[in-house]
Amino acid sequence: MSVLLAAVATLVATGVVWKGSEMLEEASDQLSTHYGLPPVIQGSVVAAIGSSFPELSIAVLSAVLHGSFDLGVGAVVGSAVFNILVIPGVAALLSEDELNASRDVVYKEALFYMLSVAALLLVFSLGVIYYPAESSRLAAEIPPWLGMVLIGLYGLYVFIQYADTVEYAAEPPTESVNVARQWGALLLSLALVLVAVEGFVYGADVFAAAFGVPEAVWGLTVVAAATSLPDTLVSVRAAREGRGVTSLGNVLGSNVFDLLVAVPAGIVLAGGAVINYGVAVPMMTFLVVATVALFTALRTDLQLSDREAWLLLVFYAVFVVWMLLETFAVLNVVPGL
Repeated sequence: MSVLLAAVATLVATGVVWKGSEMLEEASDQLSTHYGLPPVIQGSVVAAIGSSFPELSIAVLSAVLHGSFDLGVGAVVGSAVFNILVIPGVAALLSEDELNASRDVVYKEALFYMLSVAALLLVFSLGVIYYPAESSRLAAEIPPWLGMVLIGLYGLYVFIQYADTVEYAAEPPTESVNVARQWGALLLSLALVLVAVEGFVYGADVFAAAFGVPEAVWGLTVVAAATSLPDTLVSVRAAREGRGVTSLGNVLGSNVFDLLVAVPAGIVLAGGAVINYGVAVPMMTFLVVATVALFTALRTDLQLSDREAWLLLVFYAVFVVWMLLETFAVLNVVPGL
């Protein structure tokens, strides 16, 4: 009975996240237009933060309220893999033309994103060296100050985006925006996402106990895909409107936010958190490989063809199969799963 209830809770939470994130994305877009923000800021900062709020919520709530950070880290890293492989692939296939990129996306955004991956892995490594957990030699108790270093790096990212667009002159909006109403919709959408995240946490706890599915695996697959629905919605819509740069900017901006804010926010607000280094490093290694695959495809003619999109989706299917084989002990590449 509890398993059935957990399945229903997960499905309902997915629907609520979808609706809440759709409201959040629409309100963010209206407010960005009203305040005259440049398109790159709208895509890589405003829309990215809005669509990544589910990952931020689950990372914080799992660490602060439930005392288990595996689900939060799994959801963030799994969402990053989903964003890199699935969203560009789906966006390219559903757009009328090939998904176009730009040199700013391929070089500037990509470089800072790879810096984000390296910085998070460095923080985990410093934790294992200087703050090892007593429970396992491959676990670390990450202190809040290391989390603040990552958040500070995100501040640098926002500053770079601002500096590149400081001379941007916004066109006057064609339609008036009810600012108070949009801010109200924004706050309501955040509340809906927070409630939905509790459904994901409950489902992960029940399935972990009933079927022996580690919370990290549940976060890497099911929760990651569910919380990435907002990013998918934003990027596909932009791609169908011919705004490939905005579509890809949202994907990369979301991943930068997830790695530099969502994970460390949970660490800071919980007063420190235990990280399973044996799980984190293989997963982030796969994330690096997936990122190389995406940018290799994008660098060819600065666009993503349908064939390359299908290859990205197949690559993600390999990732899911790998997680299933790890769960049922067919493979043991990731210690701790």
